[in-house]
Amino acid sequence: MRRGLMMLVAVAWMGLLAGGCAKETDQPQAGDKPPTKAGKVLRIAVIPKGTTHEFWKSVHAGAKRAEKELEGVRIDWQGPVREDARSEQVSLVETFIQKRVDGIVLAPLDDKALIAPVQQAKEAGIPVVIIDSDLAAPDAYVSFVATDNYQGGVLGARRLASVLGDKGNVVLLRYQVGSASTDNRERGFLDEMAKHPGLKMVSSDQYAGATAADAMTVAQSLLVAFPEGKVDGIFCPNESSAFAMLQALSNAGRLGKVKYVAFDVSPQLLGALRKGGIEGLVVQNPERMGCEGVKMVVAHIRGETVPKRIDTGVVVVTPENLSDPEIEKLVHPPQE
Repeated sequence: MRRGLMMLVAVAWMGLLAGGCAKETDQPQAGDKPPTKAGKVLRIAVIPKGTTHEFWKSVHAGAKRAEKELEGVRIDWQGPVREDARSEQVSLVETFIQKRVDGIVLAPLDDKALIAPVQQAKEAGIPVVIIDSDLAAPDAYVSFVATDNYQGGVLGARRLASVLGDKGNVVLLRYQVGSASTDNRERGFLDEMAKHPGLKMVSSDQYAGATAADAMTVAQSLLVAFPEGKVDGIFCPNESSAFAMLQALSNAGRLGKVKYVAFDVSPQLLGALRKGGIEGLVVQNPERMGCEGVKMVVAHIRGETVPKRIDTGVVVVTPENLSDPEIEKLVHPPQE
């Protein structure tokens, strides 16, 4: 199993690191909008799920890099503060449609609630590229730029199974209903865990909520429900749930006693990994995600053929590979 895990991580790592913000060419979709006139400045709205987490600051940095690298492009970055403000994000899309922007890059908070405004944009002749989290209407958008979130969940489960020696009780703290990216991570995690009969899922139905404060309450309740000796491993599928669980474990004096694997990276999570409180971080490439998202919508507007799906890569960062120079680049992404 160890050799298979190492090979899988190596392949995922190569995919994550290769090309930076390079354009991929698999699974093409013909553009249906004519090239714009020479000299026109394209206005591209970039709408993240939120604006406070470290992840979105790196996505913003990627979008700004694309703006600098592409001639005649200006981005307008605007998103809700909380990652459960569905109606606010819907309103933002509708506002940018009214402003007649040339294109939209969107990380939908809900895979169904954002379908209608994205279809409205398409009908208005404004192409949309989806990033990070899929929309349950692939015909409505031009391209999807994201992590293979299901595979990220699988990798998280394999890392946790490895450090637990394939035995023990495990808790999954979910993120929130309707978030396609974390739904896929959770599904990948649970599917892989089912292949390890020595591991028992003792809780997989609790949701952290959109903020670290909400998640903290749920994390503390889980640790009360499963005191020392009742849980051996924990997995959290995003930055806010991961940080809340880190704090809850620390406050309860159980950090390092429970094997803990999380998704995403932040200074706090990285510090815990260095000190042994976290066994692994499943890391994305948000800077590349933001960069590719902008480049794909601009390419489509200019009449180029763009891929329907771009996988920006995922890798497990551990104390053992943390000193690798390429891993160091991934865990310290640029931010805006």
